Parts: sequence; C-alpha cells; structure tokens
Amino acid sequence: MLTALAIRNAKPKAKPYKLFDINGLYLLVTPRGGRYWRWNYAFDSKNKTIALGTFPTVSLAEARDRCEAAHVVIADGRDPMAERKKAVRSARLQAASTFRAIGDEWLGRAEREGRAPATMTKIRWMLNYAYPTLGDLPIGEITSLEILAVLRKLEDRGRFETGIRLRGTIGSLYRYAIATGRADRDPSLPLRGALITPKVTPRPAIIEPRAVGALLRAIDRYDGQPEVVTALQLMAHLFQRPGELRGAEWEEFDLDAAIWTIPPHKMKMRRRHRVPLSRQAIELLDWLHNLGGKGRFPFASIRSPERTISNNTLNSALRRLGYSADEMTAHGFRATASTLLNESGLWHPDAIERQLAHVESNDVRRAYLRGEHWDERVRMMQWWSDYLDQLKASTGRDAIADVQVGTSDDSYLWLCASK
Repeated sequence: MLTALAIRNAKPKAKPYKLFDINGLYLLVTPRGGRYWRWNYAFDSKNKTIALGTFPTVSLAEARDRCEAAHVVIADGRDPMAERKKAVRSARLQAASTFRAIGDEWLGRAEREGRAPATMTKIRWMLNYAYPTLGDLPIGEITSLEILAVLRKLEDRGRFETGIRLRGTIGSLYRYAIATGRADRDPSLPLRGALITPKVTPRPAIIEPRAVGALLRAIDRYDGQPEVVTALQLMAHLFQRPGELRGAEWEEFDLDAAIWTIPPHKMKMRRRHRVPLSRQAIELLDWLHNLGGKGRFPFASIRSPERTISNNTLNSALRRLGYSADEMTAHGFRATASTLLNESGLWHPDAIERQLAHVESNDVRRAYLRGEHWDERVRMMQWWSDYLDQLKASTGRDAIADVQVGTSDDSYLWLCASK
C-alpha cells in the first residue's frame, strides 16, 4: 500500500517503473519525473489501462476514489474507458450548445449569407445584453423566466423598445437552434405579452405643402458643403433611405438612361432596387459630377474621399437651417413623399410603396406583386420633382392642380376606377 510520503520520495530512474497500491491502482514514475495514476482492468475479455490523473494534482486519496468508482462502473456492466469518452463527448457537445456558442455560430452564418455590416453590429449589440446572464447556459435548458429576467433589466432602465427587439432576436436564435437540433422549443414565445409596449413615435417629417416649399427654399440657400446641399436636395426628389443615398457610388447612376440602380447589399431588404431619375435629379447629379466628383462617391466626406458623409451630417445641416429634431430629419423626406403622393390621389399605392422599397409583408400578396410598376413610377417621379418645384415657387396656393399628368397616364385610369 502506498503512502503520500513514499510517493513524494519516489525518484525518477533510467526506465519507467510502477509503485503499486491497493485494488490494482499504481503510480507510474517516468524518467523525467512524471508521476501518473493508472489502473489495469479487464472488460469483455480484453485487458485495458485507464488513466486516473497525475500526482500531486490528484492526491492518493482521490486516486483511490476514482479507482473505486471505476470498479462500480464495471460491476454495472459498463466499460469505464468508454464511459469516460462518452462524458468527454457530452461535455464538448454541451460547451458547443451554450447560448453564446449558438449565438456566435448563428452570427457567423449570417455574415456568410452577406448580411449588412450595420445589421451584424446591431445583432451583436443586442445579444451582448443577454450574454452575461444566459451566455454560458445550455441553450436547451434556458427557461422563459430566465429570459424574462434579462428583458426586465432593460425595462427597468426604460429601454422598452430594446427589450422587445432583444426578445425577437432571441427568438430568431432559438429558431436556428431548433433547426440544428440543439433545442426543441423557443422559450421566448410565451413572453410576447409580458413586456411593456413602448409608445410609437412617428419619425419627424414635414408634410404640409407650404412648409415643404419653405424647407426646399431653405435648402437651396444653405451655404454648407456642396455635397451636403445636393444630398438634401436629392433626398427630397428621390426619397430613398439616407444611408442608400449617402453610400451611393457614381457607377450606380446611368444618367443617360435616367436610372439609379442600388445593389442588394446596400438595401435594407437585400434586394436590388431601381430608382427612376427625374430631369431635376439628373441635373443635380450632373452638376455635382462637373463640380469635381471624379472619385468613387458623389457624397464623399470632406475629410477623406474614401468615406461618405454621415447621416449626422445631413441632420446637422437641417438643424443649422433651423429645423429641430422634432420637426424634420433626413429620413423624414420619405414620410413627406409618401404622405403627399398618397394624398394627391394620382398614383397607385403599390407604386408608391415600391418606390419607397417597401416589401409587402403578406407572403401571398407579395407573390402577386412581382412587377415593379416601373412605367408608372417613372411618370410619378417626374411629377414629384415638378411638384416640388411648384411648392418651392408657391406663395401658398395648392400646387397640385398646376401639375398635369396627361390623359394617357395609367394613374388617371386607376383614379377614375377607384372613385
């Protein structure tokens, strides 16, 4: 029988040797001084050796306990070595099935699918609220109450919208975990009615025609960077998302064909979008190009031609023009156009929505709306630019009546049929 003193006094020799204890347990001493606990056993008519740790990390008493536990496994008709391998595989699987591990895997997949960097940043930012509490837990064992505790912390800080978005993000992560066999249910589903619904505040936008005219006149008088002035003017005429306009490249514009083609990776819904260019929009782009726009970006930053102006730049320009954040933003031009185009009664709502690059949420309806309403949108965009010119020159009268579309226009046919 071994003692702790005998083990400590064991000196390395030229060849490995064994110091035997009880029940077949022994200590293997190597020429380099290593001391390894081993146990020889027979299972299924085969002689095997199992490692039980190293000394002094594993003490004599602990080595005996491990040896006794291995005896119990054999008495139960199981192989200790096979059971250990199974435990290692289970531990690895569990480590790979934590909330954080699945989250990182899901994010990696989203990146390979080509999700926009800004979208990836938002998702990572969202998950970072959940990782401290849920990150190391097996994803299949997390309860609804544990998720709710994370969301409640956001609500306690007044982050109601963030809480709702985080619940949705967690739900998306669980759908991936279920699809890949790491979870069999989504514990975020029962929480849909458990969170505080924030009051929806519409984006600030000017929608009164006379006020729109005043805004356009103010933009024309703006004495800032020419790229900023032109960007604001084009936001009014084209009403695409600010990031899509700011990030536009000259190669996307075909001024001869009067088309701006935005590639999928720059669009919110990852779908290519074509924008008809009115005569006024072409004049603005042509003027900017002749001004010296020979680089990659029409709206390059003044600090570097390899960067574009920021959304804050456009909003700051509106602030300098005297419009507060509660009155108008760069994104607000979309609401301005949507409201006034719909109120004109001249254009089919689907054409307006398609121009805004909105995607129909109903799958069945979307299947029947594959057309782009292109011809109508071409006429609509020229009408819109002409209308803006009328508003800018207007002294207060209703300028819509002065903008003629033509009796052959499909929008008139639709208008007559709808009345």
